[in-house]
Amino acid sequence: MIADTFPPLRTSGAVQLRDLSREFVRLGHELTVLLPAADLDRPWKLDTYDGAQVLRLRAPATKNIGYVRRTLAELAMPLAMKRNLRRSPLGNQRWDGVIWYSPSIFHGPLVAALKRESGCRSYLIIRDIFPEWAADMGLMGRGVAYRFFRAIADYQYSVADTIGVQSPGNLRYFQRWKSKGESNLQVLPNWLGKAGTAPCPIRLADTMLSGRKVFVYAGNMGVAQNMDVVIALAERLRHRDDLGFLLVGRGSEVDRLKRDVAARHLTNVLFRDEIDPDEIPDLYAQCHVGIVTLDPRHSSHNIPGKFLTYMQCGLPVLAVLNEGNDLSSIIRQYAVGEVSEAVNLAILCEQIERLMQIDPERTDLVARCRRLFLEQFAVSATVEDIVRYL
Repeated sequence: MIADTFPPLRTSGAVQLRDLSREFVRLGHELTVLLPAADLDRPWKLDTYDGAQVLRLRAPATKNIGYVRRTLAELAMPLAMKRNLRRSPLGNQRWDGVIWYSPSIFHGPLVAALKRESGCRSYLIIRDIFPEWAADMGLMGRGVAYRFFRAIADYQYSVADTIGVQSPGNLRYFQRWKSKGESNLQVLPNWLGKAGTAPCPIRLADTMLSGRKVFVYAGNMGVAQNMDVVIALAERLRHRDDLGFLLVGRGSEVDRLKRDVAARHLTNVLFRDEIDPDEIPDLYAQCHVGIVTLDPRHSSHNIPGKFLTYMQCGLPVLAVLNEGNDLSSIIRQYAVGEVSEAVNLAILCEQIERLMQIDPERTDLVARCRRLFLEQFAVSATVEDIVRYL
């Protein structure tokens, strides 16, 4: 399994791949995870993680650097990984199958080499349709840069024997690959493993949100998440002393959002740094509703990992999504919260009021959330699907 994120990182991708690797091992498979590592002082480092081999391969740094340097580093990454894999004890290993996780879109050359040498099949887990989403968001035009990244992505898709997308709506984007017979297409929903049990250091009873019903957002806060709508709602509901908003995580927009909250003198919004994934259930046990927000300019379908954690913990959701997102129908079908496909603050305030009136102890809402999780997002089904296609 090839990726560019894995524990000890705490990103949603790292959590997903942690749970996936654990399930492969639990089912008796011999799994090796290949990862780029910019901080190694030698070509490779081999260790184990919960029964899986983890081979970290020295490669250029691709995080927290400028866009041009990052692009060049990402182009060099699979070549550096391939070269240092040859130097490792696994240099001559033959594989029964190759799985890789996107983002990043640049692993194609490494996957192609391993497939060719081992005569095996490959499975691409795609969670991020780049550069499409960046163009949708206005982060890039559809000129030279877009066409360059699109070519990289197209090569990645051509290497895959099977492409697993996270919702039915995303199948349409890949129809031209299916029509050419180049790749199988499968809906592979996001997944999550067993809930953690670690105590969370955030104790809301000791904060300014004590005694309030808390709407929580835990995850990345970047451009694509449209977090401004949460701040606008907090300002509109600032008179409510029974309601608060907790924002937990990191991202490119966090500092700006904090400045915005301070400028508006809001006392119903609390920020906290990213926590360990195993502490999430204890945090959610202190909260009332989980928040999912996506920028309305998205044209692709996205079921964020945070939604899965809300469902696993029995927490209903307030979701503000792009129009037509498959997640909207899931929320409505299972009646696990309120969803809006337009940023209308008046309507969202009405939805918040309805969620505030829910008494989980007098409804089967918690059970519905957990049933949805078990039926659609359990990691055991994910591994079975991948192995069947390999």
